[in-house]
Amino acid sequence: MSGTTDGNPWQDNRGNKDRSITKSSTAGGVEMAHAEAGGAVRAVAPGTAGSAFLAGERMTGGYGAADILTDCTIEAHAGEIAVIVGPNGAGKSTAMKAIFGMLKLRGGRVRIGDEDITALSPQARVGKGMAFVPQTNNVFPSMSVEENLEMGAFLRQDDFRGTMEQVFELFPVLKEKRRQAAGELSGGQRQQVAVGRALMTEPKVLMLDEPTAGVSPIVMDELFDRIVEVARTGITILMVEQNARQALEIADRGYVLVQGRNAYTGTGAELLANPEVRRTFLGG
Repeated sequence: MSGTTDGNPWQDNRGNKDRSITKSSTAGGVEMAHAEAGGAVRAVAPGTAGSAFLAGERMTGGYGAADILTDCTIEAHAGEIAVIVGPNGAGKSTAMKAIFGMLKLRGGRVRIGDEDITALSPQARVGKGMAFVPQTNNVFPSMSVEENLEMGAFLRQDDFRGTMEQVFELFPVLKEKRRQAAGELSGGQRQQVAVGRALMTEPKVLMLDEPTAGVSPIVMDELFDRIVEVARTGITILMVEQNARQALEIADRGYVLVQGRNAYTGTGAELLANPEVRRTFLGG
């Protein structure tokens, strides 16, 4: 939310205003190389060369003695939307938790910018500019919408009222229901509260674990539109999503995980055009 100009920071002039804002064409100089293991496809879109802003590199780890992630790499550049998809049990949410520090890695590392944050707690990672929105239990149901947003600014020492107004501009329904208990809202509205509270921290990285789970198609489209608007401000977004096709449509980068490993990696457009990805993971 920082570094924006006057007016609504979610509505800048960067890129197109349609749903294809983050699509990268497979033409125009996209480099593709096959990885040595797993047949994964690594794609580098024009203009995204260089070091990723957020990276979980060659992550290996799990719960107890069993490894769920094996040599798994997830990256996103500043202002990008990176999406993790795959079948149930593929390790998608585990990868997200590992990057946020909720899972101790046995191998690999996590960095934000040039800083290795592998050893940091989730709380310390919040201090580095990361915000995480879990799939469930992501609002305080007995507290009002406004109080939920205020909780997101708990660690801030400055005046956060401007940030709250920005959140209300992004999600107008929250302003209408600001005095209502979050637990009384619809599923889609609660998700907006959860995302809004995360944005109150003024994050550099916003991590979303299945943000459209259990919402209607119309609400899903609206949430994806808002996610694109947030990315336009320069916030890096990493998202696990069950609605794979729709998520890849807005993705700069996509990762298909299978049994905790990278199976396919590319731009969203490349993965949508890949016959094997379509047949196996997108229903044809």
